[in-house]
Amino acid sequence: MRLEKITAKALEKVGYDRYLLSNAVAKRANELANGSEPLLDVDIKKYKYTDIALMEIAEGKIKIEVSRD
Repeated sequence: MRLEKITAKALEKVGYDRYLLSNAVAKRANELANGSEPLLDVDIKKYKYTDIALMEIAEGKIKIEVSRD
């Protein structure tokens, strides 16, 4: 799937909040860079950490919760 479609699907999962998505991708990419295993069956050497994080969010493998106080 093309990155544009993956991004659109991930945006849908977070209610079209680009800032929330960017923060979630950054946090997950950092976890992957520090040794966490991907939640999808992908070659970690073939994709960037941010792309893997975006794919995980788009596929619903990562749930993003927002606390609105």
